[in-house]
Amino acid sequence: MDLGLKDKVAIVTGGSRGIGRAIALTFAAEGCNVAICARGEEKLRETEDELKATGVKVHAGVVDVSQPGEVETFVDEVAKTLGKVDALVNNAGGARQGDDDETWQSAIDVNLMAAVRASRAAIAHMKSNGGGAIVNITSIWGRESGGPATYNAVKSAMTSHAKQLALQLAPEGIRVNSVAPGSIAFPGGGWARRLEQDPEGMAAFIKQNIPSGRFGTDKEVANAVVFLCSPAASWVTGVSLNVDGGQSRSNI
Repeated sequence: MDLGLKDKVAIVTGGSRGIGRAIALTFAAEGCNVAICARGEEKLRETEDELKATGVKVHAGVVDVSQPGEVETFVDEVAKTLGKVDALVNNAGGARQGDDDETWQSAIDVNLMAAVRASRAAIAHMKSNGGGAIVNITSIWGRESGGPATYNAVKSAMTSHAKQLALQLAPEGIRVNSVAPGSIAFPGGGWARRLEQDPEGMAAFIKQNIPSGRFGTDKEVANAVVFLCSPAASWVTGVSLNVDGGQSRSNI
């Protein structure tokens, strides 16, 4: 399907592995130029090479999104190098175990504040470009209890952040949505490791929790994200979309 993304420019934070990598490659498959950032350089360069092999323009940078100023600088570099910013996917993040102040601050910085800072930087470029699209990668546990308290709280905040930005930016032609994955298995990810270590336990988990009878894939999340960033989703904004095979029990 042609989603109308050819020669557009998309930024994916945390784009070197897992869901972020799948999103970046799906953008590239649509002919979209892609920028990715991550903390680890080795995987970043591997994914950069994969993207370049598709024939699109690529910009990749080592960035710690939890540090003020780093992701903003990266967004500005992308606009300069690739010419504009049409889409931003705030994918960087992760769970933090613990309940002390340091753990809470770390969870806030790497999830919520990373999205706030990247969005702030990208919005300025989108406004000058006549519009754009932002997607926050959240979690079904941001909509109902399930993960660690820190993770639930920051993912819920990211959903709220996306909704409020959607209302604020609609007159500017900038759409903002969030995608809430359920349990997603991909090579090197936590669920893939648990499948390998405890197949019987994971089979029981799936039977009890996922009506569709399996874990989701990073590609299935990527397909939803790229659609929401495309002109094909031109009348979709302020939405939190579950990609979970029915795992969520929320009514909203």
